[in-house]
Amino acid sequence: MQFTDAVTVAGKPRRTADGYLVAEARAVRTGIQLYAGSEVGKPEMPVVRVYRGADQVFAQDSLQSFSHAPITIDHPDVAVDASNWSTLAVGEVSTAAKKDGEWVMLPLILKDARAINAVESGKRELSAGYECSLDWTPGKTADGQPFDAQQLGIKINHLALVDKARAGSKARIGDDVGKWGASPVTLQTADERIPEMDLRKVLVDGLQVETTDAGATAISKLLGDLASSAAKLTDAETKHQAALAAKDADLAKKDAEIDGLKAKALSDADLDKKVTARADLIGKAKAVAKDIKTDGLSDAAIRKAAVTAALGDAAVADKADAYIDARFDILVEDAAKKAGGADPFRTIVQGGLQTNDATSQADQAWTQSVTDLNAWRKEA
Repeated sequence: MQFTDAVTVAGKPRRTADGYLVAEARAVRTGIQLYAGSEVGKPEMPVVRVYRGADQVFAQDSLQSFSHAPITIDHPDVAVDASNWSTLAVGEVSTAAKKDGEWVMLPLILKDARAINAVESGKRELSAGYECSLDWTPGKTADGQPFDAQQLGIKINHLALVDKARAGSKARIGDDVGKWGASPVTLQTADERIPEMDLRKVLVDGLQVETTDAGATAISKLLGDLASSAAKLTDAETKHQAALAAKDADLAKKDAEIDGLKAKALSDADLDKKVTARADLIGKAKAVAKDIKTDGLSDAAIRKAAVTAALGDAAVADKADAYIDARFDILVEDAAKKAGGADPFRTIVQGGLQTNDATSQADQAWTQSVTDLNAWRKEA
């Protein structure tokens, strides 16, 4: 939960050689402070007594959170962090915070000219903006003061330069507290009230409106309900857009699958060609290696299996597909030749006309016999 407390600048601020303003302030004291119930989640309680024990105020983690905390001009609408520091910060807590009685003493340095001029012109009060959790276990302090809740895990977010705190019935200490969490209230008797100061300023849609405590409470509730409705609407729209995006993604995926199936589908003519080519390849592979198994193998795998069956594993080891395809084609040609597929005339032409010795001897004998038969003619 977010809280704001009024703090004061201690001592006289001084300028450095660079023109910065150095000062000290007290912040976040121990003890009991009063808060409006509507500001701390208990609208049924007019006033809530909140106790801050020394063990929480001076805890090491709490004191450490003050170190280098940014200083702003008035409370910002949101927490100060890395995303908005350069826009909001005008200075910082310059060194480590330290204990000063029931208070935390903070050494400050202002570096922005606007902030320095504002302080020197009278804007001298500071309002600490911090976060903590509330333990709603009621109890009593060591000196017997009752309380409704305790602050735990105090962590500073920023210090805001503000104008003089307003007075009046349940007057809020600090300035523009509607922008940043709950601020202590001061209960006063009727005699102590200042009628013209008995109103609160509430920020509505960027405009500052003066109203009574009850009116401010009602406005705060309405603004909270409006913010809640807007958040629910934004959440619903976000979920709706996410659902549409998911549906579009599913449709795009299905369209892609359909396009993929269409691309893979073959026409009747293409299917016939593919079947014919496959049958031709299997026939060639079995001509190379009769017992080769081709079921379930791709075309490339069939060629490789045929070459392996014919020449051994070494013939295909570490060889590229193109090399294996070439060896397969050679083996197919060799198989065709062995099966009698070679052209005899082509073989004679390529090798030249050859004379058979046995045939030549027969021709010589036949010629001799014809000569002998015709010898009588010569004698006659």
